[in-house]
Amino acid sequence: MRLLFIFFLCTFSLQAQKLEVGANKPYKTIKQALKASNNGDTVLVHKGIYKEGNIRIDKKIVFLGKDFPVLDGQKKVEVLSIHADSVIVKGFRVINSGFAALEDPCGIKVYNKSFVVIEGNQLDDNFFGIYIQNGRNCIVKNNTIIAYGKEEQQIGNGIHAWKSNDLQIIGNSIKGHRDGIYFEFVYDSVIWRNIATNNIRYGLHFMFSSNDSYITNIFRNNGAGVAVMFSKDVTMINNYFDENWGASSYGLLLKEISDSYIYTNYFKNNTSGIYMEGTNRIKIEKNVFEGNGWAMKIQASCMDNEIVNNNFQGNTFDMGTNGSLVLNTFNNNYWDKYEGYDINRDGLGDVPYHPLSLFAVLVEKNPSAMLLFRSFMITLLDKSEKVLPSITPDNFVDNAPLMKPLKL
Repeated sequence: MRLLFIFFLCTFSLQAQKLEVGANKPYKTIKQALKASNNGDTVLVHKGIYKEGNIRIDKKIVFLGKDFPVLDGQKKVEVLSIHADSVIVKGFRVINSGFAALEDPCGIKVYNKSFVVIEGNQLDDNFFGIYIQNGRNCIVKNNTIIAYGKEEQQIGNGIHAWKSNDLQIIGNSIKGHRDGIYFEFVYDSVIWRNIATNNIRYGLHFMFSSNDSYITNIFRNNGAGVAVMFSKDVTMINNYFDENWGASSYGLLLKEISDSYIYTNYFKNNTSGIYMEGTNRIKIEKNVFEGNGWAMKIQASCMDNEIVNNNFQGNTFDMGTNGSLVLNTFNNNYWDKYEGYDINRDGLGDVPYHPLSLFAVLVEKNPSAMLLFRSFMITLLDKSEKVLPSITPDNFVDNAPLMKPLKL
């Protein structure tokens, strides 16, 4: 049996071909080579500019570019369409897809297939960059995806995944799209080491997607960093959310999600580090909140969330809320505004800390009150509220705050 298997592999490898495309090669066009190819073949495209309209791959082949040949859609068509399992696309520069609001033309699109690998490509000025439709076990890795959208209605997403599972989105750089990465009905997938900057809406956007993880990504200077909506069991570890500024901008927006974990992330210089609405059973642990307008805004619709062992440093407001009932837990966080003492030297403050200031409550109800920020009257009101709380919720409290910041 083993000898028969080895014979089969040898026979298959002997049958596989390498079809070369280029000015001085056997095939002058990509479509000629694809037509002549069979499952298992490699189509090697040499440097040049190829304006062949929509290029369709419907065989299990390796599609390789040498010296980044250009596939140019001329603003008319979807550039590369994949209709076969186990296709590898690597080393191309894909540019100028068509633009259409209803058809969603892409630089590269996978249609209902599995085990497709899209790696090491450059995508420039496409409506959607890479689109996985109903895909399984696909990998999108080390691609550079750039667009030049000015309004979100006029541009698609950098990496868009719909109704898929077991995807790996790794090491991509995405800039200038509507959302850098967009997941809708995507399960059991990982987003790792990507950089999403200067996208119009979100660096990363989840909708109805559960059991996913995003780890060690950078979300910088987007309309907002990340939005996780209508999802559950999402793990968020070691990501950077910074320079996401605007009237409705957040480092991380959580809306109607549950049973998730936020661990060792960095929220720096955002309008709001985390904004939570309708979230339940989220553990927020060992994160850094630094230099934000609001470190966290926890709306009254949130409950059973645990905020533990985080550092809050240099934020204008540590907390904000729109209600008086607080059903969340704060434990052992470091607050740079804490003025308590530690008589027994156990590293924990002996006086509870109320991170919700009176002024934060006033600004939530009347944003124009920010004009009084840092005035003597507001400082006096905040000091008075700490001594005799009357407006801020009594149970919005860390009973054992850390005296020193955690080393994270």
